[in-house]
Amino acid sequence: MIAILLIITGLLAGLCILITYMTYREVFYAIPKADDDPYALPGGEQYKKEGERMHSLIREMERLPYELIFIQAWDGARLVARYYHVQDGAPFHIQFHGYRGVALRDFCGGNKLVREMGHNTLVVDERAHGRSSSRTITFGIKEHKDCLSWINYVCEHFGSDTPIFLSGVSMGAAAVLMASSLDLPENVAGIIADSSYSSPTAIIRKVLKDRGLPLSLMLPVIRLGAKWFGHFDLEETDPIKAVRRTRIPILLIHGEDDRFVPCRMSQEIWSACGGIRTLKTFPGAGHGLSYLVDTKRYERLVRQFVEECLQRKKYK
Repeated sequence: MIAILLIITGLLAGLCILITYMTYREVFYAIPKADDDPYALPGGEQYKKEGERMHSLIREMERLPYELIFIQAWDGARLVARYYHVQDGAPFHIQFHGYRGVALRDFCGGNKLVREMGHNTLVVDERAHGRSSSRTITFGIKEHKDCLSWINYVCEHFGSDTPIFLSGVSMGAAAVLMASSLDLPENVAGIIADSSYSSPTAIIRKVLKDRGLPLSLMLPVIRLGAKWFGHFDLEETDPIKAVRRTRIPILLIHGEDDRFVPCRMSQEIWSACGGIRTLKTFPGAGHGLSYLVDTKRYERLVRQFVEECLQRKKYK
C-alpha cells in the first residue's frame, strides 16, 4: 500500500513538473533568431491597415548604414544592438522592442523620428530575441537591468556627459520604466514609454482572461515556471513600483484602442509616478500604433518632451 502511494505521489509530482515546464515554454521560452522577419506583422485588422506604411518604414531603415554592437550584460548574457550614427556629440536614444518583437519592426517609426531630430540611436535586440543570447523572456525583470548595461556602454564610448533617452514599446516600455528606479547616471535625461503594461502579472492576467483560462489555476503555475526554469521572480518589480521612486522625466504614450495592453495601464503608471510625467493617449490607435495613426502629433509630443528634458539638463 505504501509503495503504491509513493508511486502515485511520484507520478503526480512528475506531472506537476511537466505542466509547469510546458507553461514556462509557452510563456517565457524563446530561441533567438538573427534572421527574424521584420516584415511579419502581428495578426488583426489594426496592423493590416498600417501594414503597407510599416513595410515602407522598415525598408527605409534596412537601407541605412549601421554598426553591430556587442556587449556583455550584468549576468553574462550577450546583448546586441544596431548603432545608427547621425552626428558626433549628439544625444543618444536606446530603443527596446516588445515581447517576441523585432527591433526593426517595433521602431521603424520611432527610429525615423529620432534620426530626423539629429540624434544617434542604439536599437537593441533584447535578450532571447534577434542576435542576443538567453532563452528566457522575463517581461522586463531581467531586461530592465540590461538597460543599465547599455547606458554604461554609451557612457564609456561616447562620454558620461552624453544625454541619453530610454525608449520602449510594450514590454520594452515596461523595461525602461522599471529601469527608472535603478541607480542611473545623471546624463539619463528622459524616458519614453509607448504602450507599457502596469506589471508583468497584470498583463499575464489580462491575456489569461482573454483566452478564457482559469486565473486561480494558471497564474501560480506560471509564477512557478518563471522561478524554476527561468530563474527569476515575476513579482520582483514592475513599472508602478519603479516610477514611484524615479527622478527622471517620463513621457507615457498609449493607443486608446489598444486591444492587447489596455490604455488604463499607462494611466495607472501615470498616477503612481512620483516625478515629472506626461501621459498622452491616441484615439483609434492600437497596440504600439500611435505613431502611425497620428504621426504629426506623435512627433510633436516627442520632440517637445526631448527638448524640455535637454533644457532641464542644460540649466540644472
